[in-house]
Amino acid sequence: MFKKDPLQIVIFQSYGTDSHFYMRGRALEDETIDLEQKGLFGLFINSWKRFETDEIKHTELKITLPNNHVLKTVTDDHGYFKIDEQVEGLKTLANDEGWLKIEASYNDVNIKHNIQNENRFPGELLIPSTQADYGVISDIDDTIIHTGVVSTLKWKVLINSIFKNATSRIPLEGAAEFYHKLHRGASGNTANPIFYVSHSPWNLYRYLEFFLKQHNFPKGPILLRSFKDIFRKKSGDQPQKHIEIVNILKTYPNLKFILIGDSGERDADIYLDISRAFPSQVAAIYLRSVTHKKKMLRIKSLFKDYNKIPVLLVNTSDEAIEHAKKNGFIK
Repeated sequence: MFKKDPLQIVIFQSYGTDSHFYMRGRALEDETIDLEQKGLFGLFINSWKRFETDEIKHTELKITLPNNHVLKTVTDDHGYFKIDEQVEGLKTLANDEGWLKIEASYNDVNIKHNIQNENRFPGELLIPSTQADYGVISDIDDTIIHTGVVSTLKWKVLINSIFKNATSRIPLEGAAEFYHKLHRGASGNTANPIFYVSHSPWNLYRYLEFFLKQHNFPKGPILLRSFKDIFRKKSGDQPQKHIEIVNILKTYPNLKFILIGDSGERDADIYLDISRAFPSQVAAIYLRSVTHKKKMLRIKSLFKDYNKIPVLLVNTSDEAIEHAKKNGFIK
């Protein structure tokens, strides 16, 4: 008989306010994926493990805050859970950068008896400082990491995601420096929040989290989407990225945001829609240029008569840094 994998709870870094606790995660078996794995076969096995998950369905979890306040939730058909509750006094529990540390555990007696390791799984939630000048919402694919979203049939995305580990992936030159400057703001010592929003599935969460850490990007909530939703999109549905960005803006109605994406997919359309819906909350839009003539012509046409806020098509991080300095966003 095969030995069962130990259980785990993966907390997705999320965000909240002094009175709003919003967190997501997933309960599943620990497949012990080596994020620094090398060799084609090993990388393929890792990718298989990411998508062929053994989730823990319909089980009760307990989330414990630093003051021992307990929140409870139940996982769904795919092991995911979400907590969206009013809880007062969260800011006093966070550190200087705004991170609130929590601990998740299985609360189901039958499962607790079968856990082979300590029933304690750490997580974090960001509560931005009230002193923040602005927030940053950034795409990941081809915005900070070479992915290949404009390649025919997305073949480069497939190869990069399956046959490259997070250590060997190369970030776009100067991107980490630019994001740190935005994080520190015009004064050089602010803690402006950074949110990473992507069309990638939650299965790649650990992979992307590791990539951002390895390449010294500022820590921030990583917001992805369920793998099952990729194939269930109906005509007229808003993209999940659009929904996530609107949620962030509504959570922080008094905070302006800089939106960063690329010119390859639908970032320009999403950001333009959002800037029109929330005209007082979008401070600027930066779009990384891609090597695809038709797509670039479409983007330029899209913004041709738009002059409400600064919009920059970026070829290099140096261009973005220079523009951000001129507009007073960074030091």
